[in-house]
Amino acid sequence: MTSFAIPSVETERLILRAPSMDDLPAMTAFFSTKRSHMVGGPKDELGCWSSLAGRLGHWALRGYGIWHLTEKASNEFVGWVGIIDIPGWDEPELGWVLMEEAEGKGLAFEAAQSGRDYAARHQGLNGVISYIAHANDRSLVLAERLGATYEREGGLLGKRAQVWRHPDIDTTTTGLTTERNGQ
Repeated sequence: MTSFAIPSVETERLILRAPSMDDLPAMTAFFSTKRSHMVGGPKDELGCWSSLAGRLGHWALRGYGIWHLTEKASNEFVGWVGIIDIPGWDEPELGWVLMEEAEGKGLAFEAAQSGRDYAARHQGLNGVISYIAHANDRSLVLAERLGATYEREGGLLGKRAQVWRHPDIDTTTTGLTTERNGQ
């Protein structure tokens, strides 16, 4: 068996952690909704299982990937954030998804900022992009809040999207506290 470590990152209100089997029911529920259409949905339970396994495989093959988010106050799985770099992507992308009940609390900003910071400081991924569907107004606002700027029109998985460029992070300053968890 191959082993690898997925780092955990803690913010004020979140834990960015390794994906877990326990997350499958919430993923399946999310991917059955209309909200999932902007991020590769809909998917059934088997599709969600493949996505979960793919996330772990991404970490094993690339050394970076998607973290799942646990809200500290509720101890609930509330979404995911991280770097995606698979066939079909122009370059590494910072992506994020929050469950509907977690929206409106600033958690997406906190998670995306922390994930982006970690990727720049520890994984050599600075100035990444985000693909954002034209109709995804919440993500467009979040990208701007994160300091990203519109770069160009693009496409992903056969759909048109905007490509937003994130600013380079100053990696010479102190970063986030992390701990490594084996997976």
